[in-house]
Amino acid sequence: MNFARVEEIAGAVLYEGYMLYPYRPSAIKNQQRWNFGVVCPESYCASQPGSESSCMQTQCLLRTITHSRVAVKIRFLQIVQRLIGRYGHQDPESPSAAANGLEYLDRLEVDRHVHRPLQEAVERAVTYEEFDPISLELRAMEFCFPAEELIEEIRDARGNIVGAIIRQQKELRGRITIGAEPCRDDVVRLTIRIDNLGNFAADHPLNRDAALLHSLVSTHIILGVENGEFLSSLDPSVGYEDAASACENIGAWPVLVDDDAAMMLASPIILYDNPQIAPESAGNLFDGTEIDEILSLRILTLTDDEKTEIRQSDDRARELLERTESIPNEQFFKLHGVLRALNSLPEGSK
Repeated sequence: MNFARVEEIAGAVLYEGYMLYPYRPSAIKNQQRWNFGVVCPESYCASQPGSESSCMQTQCLLRTITHSRVAVKIRFLQIVQRLIGRYGHQDPESPSAAANGLEYLDRLEVDRHVHRPLQEAVERAVTYEEFDPISLELRAMEFCFPAEELIEEIRDARGNIVGAIIRQQKELRGRITIGAEPCRDDVVRLTIRIDNLGNFAADHPLNRDAALLHSLVSTHIILGVENGEFLSSLDPSVGYEDAASACENIGAWPVLVDDDAAMMLASPIILYDNPQIAPESAGNLFDGTEIDEILSLRILTLTDDEKTEIRQSDDRARELLERTESIPNEQFFKLHGVLRALNSLPEGSK
C-alpha cells in the first residue's frame, strides 16, 4: 500500500505543536511540552483521572468487495530527553563519559556555543499491511521500542572533551488491535485501537514531563484499502447516517484524504475530508492554527540573540529559521492571499 499521497498531511499532524513561536527553548510556552494525540501509560492515567488517556481508537465504515485488503499505519513521536553534562575531571587515558565524573547543567557554553537540556523527538511508525476485513477476524499486534542512552561528546576549539550531550530514550510499549464487524449489506465497521502498555507510575505517579517519555505523542492512524472504499464519517452515504454516527472515536477523527476514497487519516486535530497543504506554504511551522504569513514575518523580527538560541537548540527549529530567512519577497506576496477561483452569479442576483 502506497501511503505517499497522505504523508504530507500526516507530517503536518505529526509536528503540530512540536515547538511554538518564538521557537526558543527559554520561551515559557516551550518549557512545558504541549501536544495533541498523547497516549499515556495506563498507570499514569489512573493517577490523573479525566486528564489523560491510555488509548486511542478510531471507527469508520468500509465498503468491501471480494479480496478487499486493509493496511494500517500508526505514526507518532517518541520524546527523547536531552541532558547536558560537564566533566568534573578528564582522564586523558580514558576520555569516555563512563570513566569521568559528569555534572548535569542547565546551560553549558563552549566557544560561544550554548548547549541546553531539551526534550527532542524521534519519529516512530508501526505498519500492518494485510488485514482482511471480510473475515471479521480480530488481530492484535504488540510493539516495543527499547530503552536507549546515547552520549555525544562536546569538544572545545582545541579538541578537548569538556562535556557531553546525553540522550535518554525510555522503553515504549504498546498494542494495536484491528477488527471489523458487519454493518449493512457489503459495509463493515472497521475498528483500530492503540493501547499504551508501558509501566510508569510506580516511579513517577504525578510527573507529566516524565510520563511523556513513556507516551506516544502526536499519534495518528493512516488507513488504506485495496478493492474497497471508505465512507465519509462527516458526510456518509445516504442510508448510512446512523451507522456512521454510531462509530466510537476516542482521541482521533477519521477523514477521507483522496478522491477515490481509498485512504483515510484518523487525526487528533480537527480536519475535514480531503485536507490539503496550501502550495504556497514553504514548510511546516509546527502551528497549523496560525497563518503562515504572520508567523513568518514574526520570525524575521526576532533579535539576533533569539535567532542564535534557536539555531543552537533544536535541529528542526533551526531548519525552520533558515528556511524562513531565505524566503524571497515574491513568496511572501503569495502568502498574503491567493484567489483560487471565481464563480459567476445568476443573472439578477445581488
